[in-house]
Order: sequence, then structure tokens, then C-alpha cells
Amino acid sequence: MTATTVEARPVSLPRVVLSELTKLRSVRSTAWALLTTAALIIGPGILICLAQAEQWPPDNPADAAGFDATAISLTGVYFATLAIGVLGILVVSGEYATGSIRSTFAAVPRRLPVLWGKVIAFGLAVPVVCVPAVLIAFLGGQKMLDTKGIGVTMGDPGVARAVLGSALFLTMLGMLGIGLGMLLRNTAAAVTVLVGMLLILPLTVSFLPADLSATVNKFLPLSAGTAITNVGPVDPTFTLTPQAGLGVFTIYVVVFLALGAVRVATRDV
Repeated sequence: MTATTVEARPVSLPRVVLSELTKLRSVRSTAWALLTTAALIIGPGILICLAQAEQWPPDNPADAAGFDATAISLTGVYFATLAIGVLGILVVSGEYATGSIRSTFAAVPRRLPVLWGKVIAFGLAVPVVCVPAVLIAFLGGQKMLDTKGIGVTMGDPGVARAVLGSALFLTMLGMLGIGLGMLLRNTAAAVTVLVGMLLILPLTVSFLPADLSATVNKFLPLSAGTAITNVGPVDPTFTLTPQAGLGVFTIYVVVFLALGAVRVATRDV
């Protein structure tokens, strides 16, 4: 009797992506995180626009001249950053916590396609929620502002870029979370680093001398990423242009994904 050797075929990336989409769809925490993200985008954006309309016009004419109706309606994007970032972390760290990552790597021995599959699946799934959420926040907010004649439309210069770009920013932030999850493999540690990057670091920088603080702050992840929501005049002392901000934030995402890729390719589970 001769033994028959069955050669294992490498798993294709599309199959890995499909598997990761199935995981996202079947895990309850994903639905809750996405619903929380949508609520945080929509609720504060509309409420702040309502408050702004009720207090219009401002006492300072300079505030009226620099008013950015689009950015105000997208204020909720700031509130949603932690929710979407934590979701990105959980996409990876949840498997490490349960030990199911061993089965995943057994099915995909080369490992790196698992990381790329998670990133692609996340990039496909999250905009399904974030794009409608930012559109609702924008349209609802502008309806409030229109009562005082200060609203804008999607057809105005830069508005569509800001609205859709904010959904892109949140999606990329979640991808940064995936990189952190792969790098640290622990939910608490990764969330701590994320909170430090988004909240603690800007607070720490604010204690620097004013000129240095302004220069450093605009290159921090949150400031750089949310620059894409700005449509009005930008003061280069404090804020990057939307294009430059997106470029800087992309560098953060690429760096953390690269670090995660190195960790997953060189270290055991």
C-alpha cells in the first residue's frame, strides 16, 4: 500500500477576506461598536448645529467670518474616534484573547494574508455604516443651520470632500487599531496606547510653549486626520491643509500596520 501525500494549497487572499467579513458579521461586539460609532457621529453633530443656530449670530464678528458649517456638522466624528479605533483593535485582540487566532494561523500558515485580510474586510465593512452616518449628520446639521441662513450644500466647494473624507478618516483609524492589535496582541494595552495617542498626547503637548505646541499639535494623529473635515479658511499655524493632514495620518496608519506585520511574521502566537 502506498501512502498518498496531499499537498496543502496556499489560501488565497480573497478567501481570507471573505472569512474575515464573516467574522465581522457574526461577532456581536462589531454590531454594537458600529452602532455606537454611528450614534456618536450623528447625535453630537446635529445637536451642536442646533445649539449654534440658536446662538447665531456670535458676538464677535471674527467668529462669524471664520464659521465652518461643514466642520461643525461633522463634530461627531471626534466623538466616534475611540469607538472605531477600539473596534479595529478588537478585530485582532479578540482572537488572541480567545485563542482562536491559532486556528486562523493554522488555516493561513503564511500569516501576513491574515493581517491584510482583516484590513481589507474592515475597509469594506466600516464605510457601509460610516458613510450614511456622516451624510445624516451633515444633512441634519445643515437643516438646523439653514434656519439662520448659514447652511451649506454638498455641491459647495470642498464640502463633499470633507463629508466623505471624514468617513475615510474613521475607516483608516480603525485600520490603525488593527495594526496596534497585531503589534500588542492585548486589548487593554492597545486601547491604552490608542487613548494616549488620541487624547493624552494632545493634552501633554498643550503644556509646551505656545509656538511649539501649535506646531507639534497639528501633526498629531487626531489633528492631522480630522483636518480633512475643514472647508473654511485654514490657519497654517494651527492646522494642516486637508490634503496634508490626510497624508500625515496615512503615514501613522502605514507605520502601525507595518509594525504589526513585522510582529505577526516574526513572532509565535
